Amino acid sequence: MANIYKHSAAIVESDKVGKGTRVWAFSHVLPDAEIGKDCNICDHVFIENDVIIGDRVTIKCGVQLWDGLRVADDVFIGPNATFTNDHFPRSKQRPKVFTKTTIHRGASIGANATILAGNTVGKNAMVGAGAVVTRNVPPNAIVVGNPAHITGYVSSSSLNEPSTLDVTKSTTEGAVQSRIKGVQFYQLPIIPDMRGSLSFAEIGQYLPFSPKRYFLVFNVPSREVRGEHAHKKLHQFLVCVNGSCTVMVDDGKNREEYLLNSPGLAIHIPPKVWAVQYKYSRDAILLVLASDIYSADDYIRDYDQFIVLCAEK
Repeated sequence: MANIYKHSAAIVESDKVGKGTRVWAFSHVLPDAEIGKDCNICDHVFIENDVIIGDRVTIKCGVQLWDGLRVADDVFIGPNATFTNDHFPRSKQRPKVFTKTTIHRGASIGANATILAGNTVGKNAMVGAGAVVTRNVPPNAIVVGNPAHITGYVSSSSLNEPSTLDVTKSTTEGAVQSRIKGVQFYQLPIIPDMRGSLSFAEIGQYLPFSPKRYFLVFNVPSREVRGEHAHKKLHQFLVCVNGSCTVMVDDGKNREEYLLNSPGLAIHIPPKVWAVQYKYSRDAILLVLASDIYSADDYIRDYDQFIVLCAEK
């Protein structure tokens, strides 16, 4: 205890508190709680027994951390954020095991946000002030509202005005190279006619591979998220043939977003790129051309595994 700072009005019963951690006035840490190094526990924080907190965590005033909570390194928890650990709480009826909730490394929880029991908040995710998290938050996602829904991704460079892109820098005719290696954003030809308009792509001209499969995504509630995976070998070519949706691509270091709001816009997503589609308009129909038939083994659905794969490139 000599290597931590404890305010005279704080109660720290645990001897598992890391070096450099500061516990401020009127906070109470129970005996079995584990707290890492260089944490900052602000006024009026309560930390129950079955709680594990990593290094360099900041917990602002008025937060209670209940049994079953796991907080990784470098997490920020804003003032009066609320965590739950029992889906059916009853007075004098204690469950045998409290539901586990995990906040992954680098995530931030905004002031007055509520995290319901059993959910995870992904690495570097941002939960907005007052949000109510009712299901898992993906890595790097920004969520707001009640129930919380994704409105963006942390540190993504938004390219929401495709008409401003400089196609003279294309590596392929009609395509603009993304910062994400292999990803290309296409401006396809649109041929207007009094009978209607036509847009096209041919193999070798706009379409960079020979498709073996297609599928359509439609009738998606606007707040729902699709994708959230990478592929080991599969190439995909996405065109929103009606309405609009946003595509986020991620190579483990950089993120970019593209708005598909015309049949004349498309994006090629190569293997080993994490991709998410969200912000669907109510009338959106997303056409996806794939370079091979469906194979469950080709999917990478865990973002941490994806990061490991990126490091092995």
